[in-house]
Amino acid sequence: MLKAGDKAPDFSLPDADMNLIDLKPFKGKQNVVLYFYVRDDTPGCTAQGIEFSELESDFAKLDTVVLGISRDDCISHGVFRDKHGITVRLLADKEGEACEAYGVWQEKEKDGVKRMGIVRSTFVVDKKGVIRHALYGVQSKGHAEEILELVKEMK
Repeated sequence: MLKAGDKAPDFSLPDADMNLIDLKPFKGKQNVVLYFYVRDDTPGCTAQGIEFSELESDFAKLDTVVLGISRDDCISHGVFRDKHGITVRLLADKEGEACEAYGVWQEKEKDGVKRMGIVRSTFVVDKKGVIRHALYGVQSKGHAEEILELVKEMK
C-alpha cells in the first residue's frame, strides 16, 4: 500500500466523456485528490460524489482538482454523473491498473464470501506529484470535507 511521501503512480484513464486523463499535466500546477470508490449509483458512492462536487469550488481555490475512480465504464460514469449532478471528473479504470497501482484492489469479505473489490480510499497528491495523504478504508459521509481540511493544511 502507498503512504505519505511516495511518488504518486501515473495513469491514463478515460473520463465519462471518454477524454484521457493522466497525472502528468497537473504536476507543477495543481494538487490532485484521487478518490477510489466502489461502484456508480450505490448510496455511499453517490453521497461521496455529491459531497466532493459541492466542495469542488473550494478545492479549486486551493489549486486542487478532484478525480473519482472506479472500475465502472465511461457510459456508466456518464449516466451516474448526469443523474446526480456530479461535477467532479469520474475516471474509468476498467482494467484495474490504477486500482492495483494505488493498492485499493483488495480481497474483501461479505457474508462469509471472499472476493476482490475496491477498498474506498483517497489520496492527496501535491503539485510535485508526491502523495501527502493516503487514506484506505474511508467512510463516504463527510469524507470530502475531511479531505478539504487536509488540503488546506498543505498551504
